[in-house]
Amino acid sequence: MTDTSETTAALDSITGVHHVRISVTDLARSRAFYEGVLGLTPAIVSEADPSDPGVLDDPTVFFGGVVYGVGDQLFGLRPVQGDGGAFDPASRGLDHVSLAVSSRDDLVRAASLFDERGITHGEVMDISGMSILSVQDPDDINVELVAAG
Repeated sequence: MTDTSETTAALDSITGVHHVRISVTDLARSRAFYEGVLGLTPAIVSEADPSDPGVLDDPTVFFGGVVYGVGDQLFGLRPVQGDGGAFDPASRGLDHVSLAVSSRDDLVRAASLFDERGITHGEVMDISGMSILSVQDPDDINVELVAAG
């Protein structure tokens, strides 16, 4: 139960996001996208076999997944069995993942790379002082590439 009463003091020591881990239905396919398309480099690769049901519940082996260093944060992939349903950002849970790039030019280059590889993507959009390019990962999770400023 969550305590939302007036007497609860707010936690005021949060300094940033440490990591985000998303669930993926095919680890190899997702690694090909995040590494081969987006250029992320693994910081931790679990040696455990994700086809072992015990591994999927074991945080000490990173659930059989992989963790990337992205700037000062960590971004992980956790393999899951999947229920056959499609990802739905309108449901409770994850809406999308947003990864920072240095400039709008990086977004234009990314769009060209996606075109060369036949990857469907949105247009580079300028919204409220930032530029955004959206692409869907292999599990249909929306990944935004964002250039601030």
